[in-house]
Amino acid sequence: MATPAITLSIVSHGHGPLLAGLLGDLDRHGGPVPWKIILTLNLDSEAFRAEDWPRLDIAVVRNETPKGFGANHNAAFERCDTPWFAVLNPDLRLPENPFPRLLERAARTPRLGAIAPRIVDSAGRPEDSVRENLTPWSLLRRKFTPAAGRADADAGDGRFFWIAGMFIMSPAAAYRQVGGFDERFFLYCEDYDLCARLRRAGFTLAVEHGVVSVHDAQRDSHRSRLHLKWHLASLLKVWTSSTFWWITLRGRAFAPGR
Repeated sequence: MATPAITLSIVSHGHGPLLAGLLGDLDRHGGPVPWKIILTLNLDSEAFRAEDWPRLDIAVVRNETPKGFGANHNAAFERCDTPWFAVLNPDLRLPENPFPRLLERAARTPRLGAIAPRIVDSAGRPEDSVRENLTPWSLLRRKFTPAAGRADADAGDGRFFWIAGMFIMSPAAAYRQVGGFDERFFLYCEDYDLCARLRRAGFTLAVEHGVVSVHDAQRDSHRSRLHLKWHLASLLKVWTSSTFWWITLRGRAFAPGR
């Protein structure tokens, strides 16, 4: 077996058939870029047998008690010995192998910190996976106009954008340099915070529109009081962070690393 180039971190919260769909896609695509999978079962009761996927290199981590999004992926990163580290939601589907094109784009992107494919829902409609700075007024615009808040990653005008956490791939060295996800965020805004800290450290963010992954977002914060509480607490952490204000005050066309 070829030496893996990418460590894929997948965290399941009892996703069952959805997880099987993603693993089936990875099994079908196997190569030409080799990968290994760190699968974290955040619910100890979830049934899973790695031997059911003999062609996939899967290491299973079973949590005795559930951990947050960032804590789970950071724990997986501790097992990463590959040049690349990718976070994938278990409810993703990969109609094509995204990794060769992502790596090709990465190779021609100076000082890359994170990259993602284009994300659509099951009907082929674009997901809001690339977003403008996470400000109170951007959230208000999204409330009244669903398409508001989306950013054009290729506009070239220097404005900050961030990549939603359903699919983020980073050079392991960049992820390590900024300390990975901030575990003070339990479930929401970790992806914004990671992208903002990468940008502040002088790294570039990129989206490869030539490859597509499918995701149907589950808006739990719109349905659950607990999720809404977590979401609001995370937003407060963002808006009181020095990184948010660095990004916000620099505005347009700030120079990386300055």
